[in-house]
Amino acid sequence: MPVNWKVYTFDELDVHLLYAILALRQEVFVVEQTCWYLDADGKDQAALHVVGTREGKVVAYTRILQKGISYPEYASIGRVITAPSARGQGLGRPLMQESIRILYERYGVQPIKIGAQAHLQSFYGSLGFVGVGEIYDEDGIPHRSMLLDAPVAEEEGA
Repeated sequence: MPVNWKVYTFDELDVHLLYAILALRQEVFVVEQTCWYLDADGKDQAALHVVGTREGKVVAYTRILQKGISYPEYASIGRVITAPSARGQGLGRPLMQESIRILYERYGVQPIKIGAQAHLQSFYGSLGFVGVGEIYDEDGIPHRSMLLDAPVAEEEGA
């Protein structure tokens, strides 16, 4: 069954979809990964929300933030998640590809910074992200900052 990808501003999310997104984020980040932090951090209202649904259920999600919200010099993609029921189905790559495409489309082609879980560095590396700085602890999970440089535009007629 294919995934339906859609992007929403915060104001475009109806209460049912917002509830499903927040419930999924809590299920994975807070309960499964035992990270005791405030997920509702005040950035959702400024974000674009990329939502993958299958048969009406949220199966994949990211939050896109403009430059200056999470990082002073970079736009970012965060809260990257695949629902436990949809893991192992190859959704991570299309989720990130769609998120990058939407970020470029809405905010312009620019470098992107993420805070990746350290064990996922090779996955993000396969999408063009490069690790920067040292591995750091975030809520008990090793993370690494990673950058995706803006692609160089091809010259016309080349």
